[in-house]
Amino acid sequence: MFGLFGKDDQEKIQEAIDNGNYEELPAEVIDELAGNIVLTTETMLSDAGRIERLEVITAECVFGMNLFRDFFAGIRDVFGGRSAASQKVLRDSRKVCLTELRREALMVGANTVIGVDLDYSEISGDGKSMLLVVASGTAARVAWD
Repeated sequence: MFGLFGKDDQEKIQEAIDNGNYEELPAEVIDELAGNIVLTTETMLSDAGRIERLEVITAECVFGMNLFRDFFAGIRDVFGGRSAASQKVLRDSRKVCLTELRREALMVGANTVIGVDLDYSEISGDGKSMLLVVASGTAARVAWD
């Protein structure tokens, strides 16, 4: 399953997974395992069997908007139109934050995050502009029908 690692490492990795010691795993393994976690904005899962809600989890990510994107976004404000560079930052930040939310879910033993919500805020000052993205939801173990 984890071809990048030697036989001894694979055994240690499998042991950590079996014991739920995810914090001991390499980042690549965490990413692979977390990729299978279901994220949904639904609060009621009609196609699920038993649902064990574990806890509310969050992922917070802050991204810098570089000087040139800020400059060209300012020009777009004056003349109108879409800013492809700003849209790319928003899209990328959403994907990264949802990946982090999956990791958080893995750490508490969940296979699903229900009621996922994304919030965006701008942090600015001293000529700097940062984008804050917060993803939150309820980590749960769901038996899917």
